[in-house]
Amino acid sequence: MSTYFSKDHEWIKVDGDMATVGITDYAQSQLGDVVYVELPEVGKALKQGEEAAVVESVKAASEVYAPIDGEVAETNGALVDEPGKVNEDPEGAAWFVRLKVVDAGQFAALMDEAAYKAYVETL
Repeated sequence: MSTYFSKDHEWIKVDGDMATVGITDYAQSQLGDVVYVELPEVGKALKQGEEAAVVESVKAASEVYAPIDGEVAETNGALVDEPGKVNEDPEGAAWFVRLKVVDAGQFAALMDEAAYKAYVETL
């Protein structure tokens, strides 16, 4: 399984033709306590850079962007009932959507973990 990161602080774990998307620990720490999560409909086609989900915290509302093109195959409904999970395990159990990969070539525009860590250090 390969993991990639976007400059918008999404992570994406790829397993075959499926990709799981969430926000990084850095992103959740910037948001503060998450109080609401809005997820897309299963079957929705997303384009790279398009809004995939909405996260609201005590500080602000923020969009989660699709790091690649894909069709929403599954959403993490547990986040709707317990949005605070995003603060507890942002890079694990608190994933937002699973996408069916449309164009694997788009991964080339994303960062690996080392590049993402170096990027965050510049912020």
